[in-house]
Amino acid sequence: MKSEISKALSDFLFEYETPRQVLVRNRRVGVVCRLIQLGVLAYIIGWVFIYEKGYQSTDTAVSSIFTKMKGVGYTSVNGHERVWDVSDYVFPPQGDSSFVVMTNYILTEGQQMGRCPELEGKQCSSDTDCEEGRFKRQMTGICVNSTKTCEVLAWCPVEDDHSIPHPPLLMSAENYTLFIKNSVTFPIFGVTRTNLVEGVDAAYISKCLYHPQDAPLCPIFKLGDIVKLSGFNFETIAQMGGAIGIVVDWTCNFDADVKHCKPQYNFHGLYGNPAETDQARASVGYNFRYAKYYLENNVQKRTLMKVFGIRIEIIVQSLARKFDIIPTFTAIGSGVGIFGVATVVCDLVLLYLLPKREYYKNMKFKYTDTSVQDPDSEAGSIETELSNVRDLCMSVYQSVKN
Repeated sequence: MKSEISKALSDFLFEYETPRQVLVRNRRVGVVCRLIQLGVLAYIIGWVFIYEKGYQSTDTAVSSIFTKMKGVGYTSVNGHERVWDVSDYVFPPQGDSSFVVMTNYILTEGQQMGRCPELEGKQCSSDTDCEEGRFKRQMTGICVNSTKTCEVLAWCPVEDDHSIPHPPLLMSAENYTLFIKNSVTFPIFGVTRTNLVEGVDAAYISKCLYHPQDAPLCPIFKLGDIVKLSGFNFETIAQMGGAIGIVVDWTCNFDADVKHCKPQYNFHGLYGNPAETDQARASVGYNFRYAKYYLENNVQKRTLMKVFGIRIEIIVQSLARKFDIIPTFTAIGSGVGIFGVATVVCDLVLLYLLPKREYYKNMKFKYTDTSVQDPDSEAGSIETELSNVRDLCMSVYQSVKN
């Protein structure tokens, strides 16, 4: 046992394995090897370097967004005319990257806290039908005989939002304009850019309007064009509301001049896809409520407005690249390593698939012993010649056998 352990330890410490190269003259194996190497080379050059640009390092931007809406709306409801400006139809008004433009509304004026009958349609025949918790509002437990509806404690008169105005009351919103000012900084490369790039000055902004082909760098957008480019119909989305995303794409190559780093604008419908034809789906559109409070004869009252609008989400997407020696060497090293796949595949074909696999095994693997003398010595030279003769005889024998 001790001798076996000693022998195993000796073999581990004093043996050295070295690859033995065998030149195999086989057309099929040679073609397979070259095809695999060609595929690996195409992958390294085409995918890693050209498509993925593996010779460059990357960075994403730190971004800020400033927005400003302009335009005036007009409505005439039941003979009551009103003009709507930015402070009336934009929520919130601070110029954030996410905001809502009102396109339709339901107005309930002169509400005050008190007791009043519930909306028609929720019928009752006695006070027992008006138990607390049956409906969303706070019940008083009284059935109002004149209306056959339950009495509630609420802001009265109760809002009636069953009928949404059609066509939308603020169809003029289609002509509103949106100004986007965007600044991005790539900290790794120390580059700062804005969407007001070279050539986009005050004179240009005063007369431009964004168009995908004619004016792709103009930062002023017509709301109707935004809706159209996102795939929606303006009247459809304006009636019940929806959401649209404006993507500002900064994809830059800083191996070229920085002035070529310019934004691209893309528009996407985020909610309320026009292809959704199922009218039974829940929570259609986008809306919210807000109230304006005031005092009248020392009684607090409010005007409640249910707002339907287009929610605009401005999203900055960025990726900058620049040549870097470290990822270049990494890509080359990994590519060279992949070349070893050809050798592995060809060895499998040689040793396990070809008819002469036993012959190739004998040619590929050779065992030596530490007792063999140095081949440079006279005895070693004789033994080397005998080994070569033995290998030749084995080759002839295998050829005759096969």
